[in-house]
Amino acid sequence: MNTEHSRRAFLASGGVAAIGAAGLVGSAGAGEVGAFSRRGPGGPVVISSGNGIRAVERAYQMVINGADTALAVVSGVGIVEADPGDMSVGYGGLPNEDGVVQLDASVMHGPTHKAGSVGALEDTLHAAQVALKVLQTTDHVMIVGDGARRFARAHGFPAKDMLSDQARKVWLKWKMNNSSRDDWLDESERDWNPEGTQVAMGKGSESAAFTYGTIHCGAVDGGGDVSACTTTSGLSYKIPGRVGDSPIIGAGMYVDNEVGSAGATGRGESVIQSCGAFAVVRAMESGMEPSEACVHVLRGIAKKSRLQKRLTGNDGRPKFNVIMYALRKDGVHGSAAMFPGAKYAVADGQGSRKVACASVFE
Repeated sequence: MNTEHSRRAFLASGGVAAIGAAGLVGSAGAGEVGAFSRRGPGGPVVISSGNGIRAVERAYQMVINGADTALAVVSGVGIVEADPGDMSVGYGGLPNEDGVVQLDASVMHGPTHKAGSVGALEDTLHAAQVALKVLQTTDHVMIVGDGARRFARAHGFPAKDMLSDQARKVWLKWKMNNSSRDDWLDESERDWNPEGTQVAMGKGSESAAFTYGTIHCGAVDGGGDVSACTTTSGLSYKIPGRVGDSPIIGAGMYVDNEVGSAGATGRGESVIQSCGAFAVVRAMESGMEPSEACVHVLRGIAKKSRLQKRLTGNDGRPKFNVIMYALRKDGVHGSAAMFPGAKYAVADGQGSRKVACASVFE
């Protein structure tokens, strides 16, 4: 199939597969679960994960006032990065197993197809702003660890202790009870023996009650230019140096200015191994509606999770959640989660609000 011809025909006509073929759970409600539309209203439109209602409001105002979409999404997520009440992003985010907050973030600018990201960034409040500086001032895409910290200082970002008192208390409580609640696999959970030989799949085990969190934000302006950003403090109590999907272009965030943007929150390892955001954008390019594309990718993630028994229950369903978000360049948006009940935030000409995500499983 000629992909370019298919994409152009899709954007011109909005032709999609039947909703029933997508197998989406839930009704259309206010007409926005999946936002199924044969042609979008155009921008400006800003979407984010459910914890980003203030982020989309700020970003939308910036876009309608003429700001570049990349600057708008970074400014929007900055509200959540600075909020100690959100324990999955920025200041107040839960730390790694050593009690150190390490941040991941990425930004991608559709008009130039340029990206910037940071991983395992310490002692810095606004990881998304540092990622934007990588995009704006370097020929690199990703800077990590101490290099990211020194890069932030060079650009004037002040040092800040990112572990809030509340997060410190939660971490100390985990430290006292973490014998079976960490990211180190017991022998019975491993797929490989100490000699490096693959063995039979380990027995299933109950997942620890970790925080995944994250905020994703995507925006399209009135001219159809798209940018997106994902920022997080990552999996709580992670092994130091662990980097999730959020700073990886094509995993936790991706933009193609001819199609749209996508992002993810939830279990980062599964999103990385499925190239989640890239796959959603390519599915939209092939003709799927945004939520349909999200469901399509989540089904693939769920299927692959069965290859690691510890990740699935006896019913074959994942023990974890992933939520995918998608924004098409014509303003149509959508999202889907593994399980029902999730919502995402939207700001457009109708105002700001939360919209129900579609889901893979009932």
